[in-house]
Amino acid sequence: MNKAPRRRANDDAGDAAEKNRPLVEDIRLLGRILGDTIREQEGKEAFELVERVRKLSVAYRLKSDTQAGRALDRLLKNLSGDQTVSVIRAFSYFSHLANIAEDRHHVRRREHHERQGHLQEGSLAMSFERLAAADIRASEIAKTLRHAYISPVLTAHPTEVQRQSILGAERAIAELIGARDELRTERERAENEALIRARVTQLWQTRMLRTAKLSVSDEIENALSYYHATFLRQIPRLYREIERALPGHEIAPFFRMGQWIGGDRDGNPFVTEATLQMALRRQSETVLRFYLTEVHLLGSELSISAMLAPVTPAMRALAERSPDHNEHRVDEPYRRALIGMYARLAATLHELTGTEALRHAVAPESPYLNAAEFLADLQVIAASLRSHHAQALIGPRLAPLMRAAQVFGFHLATVDLRQSSDKHEAVVAELLKTARIEPDYPALAEDARRDLLLRLLNDARPLRVRAARYSEHASSELAIFETAARMLQRFGREAIRHYIISHTEDVSDLLEVLLLLKETGLMRGELHDAAVTDLIVVPLFETIGDLRNAEPIMRAFYALPGIAAMMKASGAEQDIMLGYSDSNKDGGSFTSNWELYRAEIALVALFEQLARAHGITLRLFHGRGGTVGRGGGPSYQAILAQPPGTVNGQIRLTEQGEVIASKYAHPEIGLRNLETLVAATLEATLLHPTKSAPKAFLDAADAISAASYAAYRKLVYETPGFTDYFFSATPIREIAELNIGSRPASRKATRAIEDLRAIPWGFSWGQCRVALPGWCGFGSAIEAWLGKDAKARKDKLALLQKMHKQWPFFRTLLSNLDMVLAKSDLGIAARYVELVEDKRLGRRIFGLIQAEWQRTHDALALISGEKQRLASNPALARSIEHRFPYLDPLNHLQVELMRRYRAGRDDDPGMDRVKRGIHISINGVAAGLRNTG
Repeated sequence: MNKAPRRRANDDAGDAAEKNRPLVEDIRLLGRILGDTIREQEGKEAFELVERVRKLSVAYRLKSDTQAGRALDRLLKNLSGDQTVSVIRAFSYFSHLANIAEDRHHVRRREHHERQGHLQEGSLAMSFERLAAADIRASEIAKTLRHAYISPVLTAHPTEVQRQSILGAERAIAELIGARDELRTERERAENEALIRARVTQLWQTRMLRTAKLSVSDEIENALSYYHATFLRQIPRLYREIERALPGHEIAPFFRMGQWIGGDRDGNPFVTEATLQMALRRQSETVLRFYLTEVHLLGSELSISAMLAPVTPAMRALAERSPDHNEHRVDEPYRRALIGMYARLAATLHELTGTEALRHAVAPESPYLNAAEFLADLQVIAASLRSHHAQALIGPRLAPLMRAAQVFGFHLATVDLRQSSDKHEAVVAELLKTARIEPDYPALAEDARRDLLLRLLNDARPLRVRAARYSEHASSELAIFETAARMLQRFGREAIRHYIISHTEDVSDLLEVLLLLKETGLMRGELHDAAVTDLIVVPLFETIGDLRNAEPIMRAFYALPGIAAMMKASGAEQDIMLGYSDSNKDGGSFTSNWELYRAEIALVALFEQLARAHGITLRLFHGRGGTVGRGGGPSYQAILAQPPGTVNGQIRLTEQGEVIASKYAHPEIGLRNLETLVAATLEATLLHPTKSAPKAFLDAADAISAASYAAYRKLVYETPGFTDYFFSATPIREIAELNIGSRPASRKATRAIEDLRAIPWGFSWGQCRVALPGWCGFGSAIEAWLGKDAKARKDKLALLQKMHKQWPFFRTLLSNLDMVLAKSDLGIAARYVELVEDKRLGRRIFGLIQAEWQRTHDALALISGEKQRLASNPALARSIEHRFPYLDPLNHLQVELMRRYRAGRDDDPGMDRVKRGIHISINGVAAGLRNTG
């Protein structure tokens, strides 16, 4: 690696207006085309109405013109139903188009910096330079990657509101906007604009909303679209960038994709053994069809004649095994071999998925047993090409295909299984009662449960009684385990690796799942005698209490006889999942982050002992959402903010909601986001300090957390009427009706906040621009901790400022707080308070929210020294400044339509149109805020 320093990118240098000129031009172009489309499709009057709303909103937002604000308010309140929907559609689509322009500009600026030799934070180039500066050799980096496991995991959650039809049209527009920078003639630009106009017309005439609720199969297809758009081609590119930076070193396949869709049953009754089979079958079909296409194209490229270039004996043998005997290809061994490989892949496709390949030079035959066989054939081709100086032909297609075969296999992505601990308990209780082993398992104390479960794990006999009739719940749960066993046989060891237990509260929760694995053949042998499990049993610690118990539970689990030996024999890996969303809803953002930090430190200390004694590796799985209130925020900073020793080359993290689309819909941006995960993991592993943060920092954070927890709980859970306020002053009721996910919005049919899922909880607060989960409690905590004594206050503030400068955990937390405050808008939020029927209640609780927001704003300014929000992130500040005038009308109209909808009658034919308008506005606001999932 080159150690010579290079200049770093500096977003503050130069003229910001000049840098953003292409972005402004793209937004104007797309806005003009959208305006023309509205005029053409809806008429001049509709266009002029949208323009009037736009101008008033810009004047009110950017110029603080209160007269414009009052005029805007009057105008929006007096719109008819049809006019309202038309205006909402216009501003929603503008949000979508602005996102496309911003994404293109992000890529454009990145390309500019690379051409200038600048390095950007979060890039692999920057990370490799930092590693070189720290005298970390290429061999050490390659060794780290050899033992690494980095895996983003796509999940289906009810905030991803985009239809595939919309995403497809937007991808086409993104490609056309991207191409404009390379167009040189007016004719080319006019043709390009005509194509953009066609796609915008398509958008305008395409229904934005789904007419039926998403099924699990819809969610599977939605996730697979990102493999087509980004992952299948960009992950091999990611590996190629690393290979170029570390020449001469073999780069192990350390980067894997994960998936919850089809296997996540927690709270979703629509996920069954059938959806698990469907998910794995469709994943396999997706990757095999990709291989078939690439092998076909490779055959057209490798037209090499054996008369001109002698091939290796292995290559000759591969060609001879091919059923292709066409006399025109008799001297073309590569083509013959690839036709044979295509036939084998086609047979594999049929065997694994029951579907057929699109083209056949010869009939499908001899399916591959596994992806390793396919990779071995590709490696024979690569070795032969090198032997006759044709290595230039390896790079364009063969090398990426070899890497894809390594990474994706025949399974594409690892599907996790997940279910709630109480569901496992019910199945175990029924099995034990039917077998007359224990009549009332749920009534047993924890110690008695452990003793009984250990005894059964050391008994070779099955629990199920032949011919006994089990409940539908027990039968369906056992069917999942049995299906998983069959799917592992069919799709390979990597197809399913993890079994996640939601709401893990004690050791027996883990033992119950082990017993179910044993009952269905996924665990073999007895615990006391060489037991092996096919799946890693992964506890998920979600609430504040669960996080505090994480280390004691895992310590007690591994102290049980036979557990450590079984885990060592099963691969010596232990994943532990940490839940950001529920811990946040439970205790607020600061306390959630702090308890996660403490739990990680404690778990690392425990697993350092287990590593020494048994060689077991800990891998933390971060259940992060899109919003800061659900653990979101930039992944690079989040990984570097992890406590010392917690990354160690091992990390899994969830990708959810709109964040999936914003990160991975565009191939180039997708690549950079994947690169960021690797860069951060390498830096956190090889450059991260091994020392803990100073005790003064830890003590301060602990005290602030306790005060923040108390303030958050007091407002959210202890304030009379807060639940009624939440259900009235946010669109939670309307979100629950949206067809945006297969999972219900609440775990139980109640209005209790405790039973509400963390995702719609955060999504609703984001829609009404309060974003309460991302900041609530922090301001009161800082105020209480600083106290009234002037001298003590001065010393404590100095300590907080030092923590902000020196401690990545605290700095990242405050940076995310800064972002969420900047995206909130209590002026807009005040409009939603009008929806609360009890006006006194509405004013009282909104007053409490306003006061806490102000305390948090002031505390952040005090610690960071920045009076303006996003002073250290001017790019995001500019983005918000430009896009918020176009979001404001959506919020104003959302409030107005919610008022009409809630006051309306079920038999009113206009209510469907009102409801549609609300749902489109939810879509538009989500698109404008971007990280709402």
